[in-house]
Amino acid sequence: MALLPEVKKHYGKQRFLINGEWIESKSTLIDVNTNPATDEVISEFPEATKEEARVAVEAAQRAFKEWREVPLRDRARLLFNMRAKFEEHFEELSRILVQDHGRTIEEARGSVRRVIENIESACSALYGLAQRNEHMDQVADGIDQYLIWEPLGVFLIITPGNIPMHAWSSFVPYGLAAGCTMVISPSRQCPVASEAITKVAQEAGFPPGVLNLIHGGRTINKDILSQPEVKGVGFIGSNRAGHELFEICGRLKKTSSINGNGKNHVVIMPDADLEQGIQWLLRACFGMSGQRCLGVDNVVIIGPIYDEVKRRFKEAASRMKLGYGLDTETELGPMTTQAGKEKVIEWIEKSIKEGAKIVLDGRGVKVKEYPKGYFLGPTILEEVHVEMSMAKEEAFGPVAALIRGESLDQAIEWINTKTNLGHTACIMTRDGRNARKFIREVNVGNVGVNVGVAQPYAFFPLGSRRESFVGTAKSRMASMRMFMDEKTVVARWV
Repeated sequence: MALLPEVKKHYGKQRFLINGEWIESKSTLIDVNTNPATDEVISEFPEATKEEARVAVEAAQRAFKEWREVPLRDRARLLFNMRAKFEEHFEELSRILVQDHGRTIEEARGSVRRVIENIESACSALYGLAQRNEHMDQVADGIDQYLIWEPLGVFLIITPGNIPMHAWSSFVPYGLAAGCTMVISPSRQCPVASEAITKVAQEAGFPPGVLNLIHGGRTINKDILSQPEVKGVGFIGSNRAGHELFEICGRLKKTSSINGNGKNHVVIMPDADLEQGIQWLLRACFGMSGQRCLGVDNVVIIGPIYDEVKRRFKEAASRMKLGYGLDTETELGPMTTQAGKEKVIEWIEKSIKEGAKIVLDGRGVKVKEYPKGYFLGPTILEEVHVEMSMAKEEAFGPVAALIRGESLDQAIEWINTKTNLGHTACIMTRDGRNARKFIREVNVGNVGVNVGVAQPYAFFPLGSRRESFVGTAKSRMASMRMFMDEKTVVARWV
């Protein structure tokens, strides 16, 4: 065991960032946050009052009037400075994320690297604004016409508990590049990571009020979005909460990027490279303890290789080492919350009642050094049919469902019709024709070929379809269309 030191044992009561100052909340609603590996309290956090939320919005609105006038080159310099700050605090942020969320240190480092990549991508998007301004001389006699893009104003950014830093960076740097200001409302599950990333960003030197952070629940978030100064919302989370926000946006004519639940598939063809494919499958199904919207739930195995895939997958999964994510030998960390663990166990038991069989059971797993941790071992189910709940709905844990398939056409039909969710689908094959067919016919937003997770890099949008996404624009680079609007100018000078 090589256990890395924690940044802190206890992070104290979380504060709000409003108008450039970190303040203590006056709320009497205080909750605690625990380390998922140890069940020890690592922080307390308040739920913002309506008045605190209103003050945060007002600060963001005041700041917007000046921030939108900051020249592009100066905005870019601040973004470059923010990138440098994240490099400076890279390891600290990674370890905080392990304590707060439960993932392994390598997974945490990967997430912080994604943050940096998103900042780099936002810089690119900012300079790309110059290329988006279209100009045409003499469209009519003595008349010129051109297009300009303008920032809309204050935006609410709501981040989830499973990817608090990555989700933050999928919106915030792009909104800042566009000239908008932010009120950030992170998940109650990972408040420490959310405060830490915002503190580092603020060190870059953004003017007071450009970045604001409060801890708001569902009611407060809806109140913020309903305020006229707030022009839209960037959200990653559950479909239920997201669709409530989307309804407000539709009614009040606001822009949005609502990214919800997923139910993702990988199709393994008979010609797949199983030695490499099993390693991809382990990361896809059990990475981050299955708590990621792009992770794989359903493993569709085509043809006579079913038994071999099952055997290899079970053997590899049973060797995974569970433990605290700050142990560099750990391959699978705990679930983020005890409630989340119990919900996944309910999903497993429901699947068994519906006819699924256990290949590998992770429900009773114990980690000697961390007896109070929220650990759930890799779990593999078979005899799963496409009409079962486990095959249709998101379980959000380290559970893989093995499904027998007869053909690629059948697998594509299942993916397209047996669930209403559409984040990702992957295929493992050596046959380019099958890969191309899969890419063209599968109805999801992110397609993978010979990868476990179809995770786009920062400079591509995270595209999802069907019930997994609603809104004006996808996240990351594409979110510039949410933060800005076109204005066409028709000018006569002669």
